[in-house]
Amino acid sequence: MTRSAQPMVRVNFEVCLGIIRQAAVEILMLLNIHAAEGKDPRWFLEQLEVARLNLGNWAAVARRLNLNDAEMSQFTIQLRHLQQQVPGYESGQDVSTNQMIAALRFVSALEQLKEKQPLLHYSTALDTSTPAPEREARQQIRALELMIRGLIHRAWPDRSQLLHHLNTLFGADKVRRWVKMSENDDVLSGMLFSELALLLVDKKEYARHYASIFQSAASLSFLIEPRKTLQAFLEDVRQYRNTLLSGQPLTPTQSTLLDSYFEDISGPVQRAYNEGRTSVNPGALLAANESELAEFYDYARQKNDLVGGDIFDVRSGIDRPEKMNARSKEERQQLIYGALWGVVGIVVITIAIGALMIVSDVATPPAPAAQKNILSEEVDEQRYTSTRSARDVLASMGIRWDENSLRSAIERNDSKVARLFLQGGMEWKVSWTEQLLADESNETLNLLLNYRPQMNELKPCRRMIATIGHAMAQGESLNALRKQYLRAFCTTPAVVKRQKYEMELAQQREVGGGDIEKKWAGIQKAIYRVIE
Repeated sequence: MTRSAQPMVRVNFEVCLGIIRQAAVEILMLLNIHAAEGKDPRWFLEQLEVARLNLGNWAAVARRLNLNDAEMSQFTIQLRHLQQQVPGYESGQDVSTNQMIAALRFVSALEQLKEKQPLLHYSTALDTSTPAPEREARQQIRALELMIRGLIHRAWPDRSQLLHHLNTLFGADKVRRWVKMSENDDVLSGMLFSELALLLVDKKEYARHYASIFQSAASLSFLIEPRKTLQAFLEDVRQYRNTLLSGQPLTPTQSTLLDSYFEDISGPVQRAYNEGRTSVNPGALLAANESELAEFYDYARQKNDLVGGDIFDVRSGIDRPEKMNARSKEERQQLIYGALWGVVGIVVITIAIGALMIVSDVATPPAPAAQKNILSEEVDEQRYTSTRSARDVLASMGIRWDENSLRSAIERNDSKVARLFLQGGMEWKVSWTEQLLADESNETLNLLLNYRPQMNELKPCRRMIATIGHAMAQGESLNALRKQYLRAFCTTPAVVKRQKYEMELAQQREVGGGDIEKKWAGIQKAIYRVIE
């Protein structure tokens, strides 16, 4: 079912590494870092970190590359995945499937970057013997979509129960839309690909219905767990599907990736079918003739035209209606406080007006009237805001519910928007704050400390300590906010032990060293004293 013959894997992998080395030199040149030749992925990542330090932050790096914050973040994530999969490589070594996927995904990221930044001229062409036919890609994407539908139908064979379940997960409005757009009385056919994929990779849905098929699959090991790997692969498939629906061909890199994705995703399902554990047969779904392909893609285009395209990412979880409407303890308290202050405000205004009427028979002066209107508007606004969920407020402001929007709010010190995200349950990462900790009066960073349980970065300290150390080496101070963050997240025994080792190592280098070694030893000691 794949086009990639095993003897070609090593060749294609080394071609990918060559593309990356060439691209690294050009990219770094735009960032004022001159290198005679590119090296391995770890070196490229280190040079990007140097560029970030030189330019001030990742936003400045992104501007040089004509990327937005989300695109810059995704670019570095792909490079980190590659660096983790390929810490070192010697020509002729065996290449694993995951290493090949990581290399191809980063080459694909380089293709997208080249489209964004016209000053880049590196080549991303793979040495494939013949370009893959578009028909094969269309077959694979169709088979994946029908396979997902089949797995969902297997979990919910009764139509009425499926409709009730979808109503519970997504709400009646969405389900009515899907039913209206469906064909052959199949509600799943009315869903967008991203919505189908979400129904498969949602944490609860996956654990209850699909883990038995995918969980033991050695093929889905690219990320930390099969479910996350499925999510990442299906998000790429969504983008490839959109490309084909727009009438554009896939690049050779994308076609090769689609091969790998199809094999990794359909493989466990095919094994389950062969063992009699499911009635879904990916092999049969793949064998579609031209008439079946044309019918499938014509309907997909009509559906895209009706809804404006499948533009949303494949997320990791469903925002269930009851979760979106439920209020947190803090929101309930704010609602009560808002109502109480509203009553107090009205009473105060009433008393003030009554007193003015008693004291004088003349008309109320303009200023108190204006004050009354302002106070009334504030009370009304407070009531209005406090009676809506944080997510609804963000939606009314035109702000999308995703991590990148919260990160942008943090970086621009927009505490109002950040608070709404945090009240709505959004998780955050310490790494988003690293360039802002120099500002002692940053209201948003102080706010984040009140939501420590929602910080979901697994090991934030090594990077945070390194960033603070570099900032201090450039003359910045270990201010109160930096100390607060260090104490909040970096006082575990393992972190303290590692920092003590770094301090002692720096002190050893200080002996017989110059001013630079002495300064660095002082920095390591200052950080250690904060967290010990």
